Amino acid sequence: MALRQTGSRKRKAPALEAAAAGSLSMGSAAAAAADGHGPLPPKKPKRAAARRSLLHYLKGREVGARGRAELPGFEGELRGYAVQKLPELLRERELALGTLNKVFASQWLNARQVVCGTKCNTLFVVDVQSGQITRIPLMRDRWPGSARAQPSCGIHAIQLNPSKTLLATGGENPNSLAVYQLPTLDPVCLGDRHGHKDWIFAIAWMSDTVAVSGSRDGTVALWRMDPDMFHGSIAWHNDAGLPVYAHIRPRDVETIPRASTNPSNRKVRALAFSGKNQELGAVSLDGYFHLWKARSNLSRLLSIRLPYCRENVCLTYCDELSLYAVGSQSHVSFLDLRQGHQNIRPLCSREGGTGVRSLSFYQHIVTVGTGHGSLLFYDIRAQKFLEESASASARCSPGPAGRKLKLTCGRGWLNHDDLWVNYFGGIGEFPNALYTHCYNWPEMKLFVAGGPLPSGLHGNYAGLWS
Repeated sequence: MALRQTGSRKRKAPALEAAAAGSLSMGSAAAAAADGHGPLPPKKPKRAAARRSLLHYLKGREVGARGRAELPGFEGELRGYAVQKLPELLRERELALGTLNKVFASQWLNARQVVCGTKCNTLFVVDVQSGQITRIPLMRDRWPGSARAQPSCGIHAIQLNPSKTLLATGGENPNSLAVYQLPTLDPVCLGDRHGHKDWIFAIAWMSDTVAVSGSRDGTVALWRMDPDMFHGSIAWHNDAGLPVYAHIRPRDVETIPRASTNPSNRKVRALAFSGKNQELGAVSLDGYFHLWKARSNLSRLLSIRLPYCRENVCLTYCDELSLYAVGSQSHVSFLDLRQGHQNIRPLCSREGGTGVRSLSFYQHIVTVGTGHGSLLFYDIRAQKFLEESASASARCSPGPAGRKLKLTCGRGWLNHDDLWVNYFGGIGEFPNALYTHCYNWPEMKLFVAGGPLPSGLHGNYAGLWS
């Protein structure tokens, strides 16, 4: 019995321990008050020492410790380091696309699927792990007769809205704007009424329900999607079980101002939206950059002549730096509109005049896809291209370290048809123009696609760099 009592004293119940602690603190407070010093502040509970090593941070991420406070600055430092070092570590795995012709646009849907649009007017999803290709039916205009067959155009733009719930691209008629719901890719609506009269070259989302399209007809159109279209309040299948979608018209259409130098070539080639400033930038083939204030409609702010005016075909914007980048035949020009002028010197791609065909910003690094089958990486802060390290130079080819880092893409597929034989002398291979690329940063992967640069050649290239 004595042993049991002793054991019970050694193992007090939590409630008894709390009561004892409470009486002790009350007694201490009373004693302190009797001495005239007032009550003592309660002691703060000891906190576990923060583990500030990179190893513990990465292990926490690995097991999904989202509830824990992250180490200050680690996330940003890791991301900045990855952006700087990733390009040198990337290795290519080509993806077979069959006989599709030239991939013009692409976007990641999830960790393993990329949606693409081609010159042969095909919209498809490729699984980068299995290589499986799934074609997506294109939406038809209400009056199909108005859509003339234009086999040389294709799908030039694909964009996801900020919440990744809607996808905007071209329709069967390349003049129309098609919107699909994600992740199912069910058709939502088609902008085929009072819209563009020529091919859509560019699309940008201003919000989850407002998109802007730029066309070869020299206009920019603003489209607003009614939430009822994709929240289930409309019947989406007819009696035959085929999908039904709404036909919409633009809320606003703005015309590119005519330039005195080249008034007939004001085709809108690329768009980029600044969410921070609520402004829309556009590049036209007459060598001008245009800026609109984007609200319920578009209000033009300025038009400026670009320093390099030939083949301005791509545009991107960096929110962090408030900087536009424009790709032309052999240069990338940077526009900082806060300064009212260009204060970062242009970079020259030096790729034989084949042009800059795709651009993207991530933090301070610009990725450049060229018309000569290569990827270049430019550091805005240092104002120079990323360079190969000594180890990378030894792996790739003998030569001095410090060379410009360049990733050269594979051969892809080329159709050896009569045009290839008669006009190109049966040349065995052509470097592929990299018309599109998109990063999946959480997975540290880069999808790149394109095809042969000469317009008459039929072929494709797609690769996963990881």
